[in-house]
Amino acid sequence: MNIVLTLLLAVQILSALAMIGLILMQHGKGADAGAAFGGGGAGSASLFGASGGANFLSRTTAVLAAVFLGCTLGLAYFGNLRTAPSSGSVLEGVAAPAQPAGAAQQIPGSTPGLAPAPAPAASQPAAEGAAQIPAK
Repeated sequence: MNIVLTLLLAVQILSALAMIGLILMQHGKGADAGAAFGGGGAGSASLFGASGGANFLSRTTAVLAAVFLGCTLGLAYFGNLRTAPSSGSVLEGVAAPAQPAGAAQQIPGSTPGLAPAPAPAASQPAAEGAAQIPAK
């Protein structure tokens, strides 16, 4: 799977760089108007023929744009096939620190070595207000 993603990414980058080069080589619409007033511009005419330069460059740019789009869609498809984490927690995969053998688990806020407070009996009614807040 990683080979396919790497190959698609390499083809996408190369097609993007080639498209940039081809687009910069092409003449804009304003270049034709400048030639009508005596501007030179025989560079592409000698290389690709009288009118073949615009057709060759524009067709090659269109093919490279299609390759770029195909690689982008392939990367998006294969990128969505990865398994997403079960939740957004970063600490989910972290293991809890190991406690030494025979060590009692300490309750936060309690003093080590003291016995925990006895649990309230079920027959006692629940206290209200400030009596429910544990003392430090």
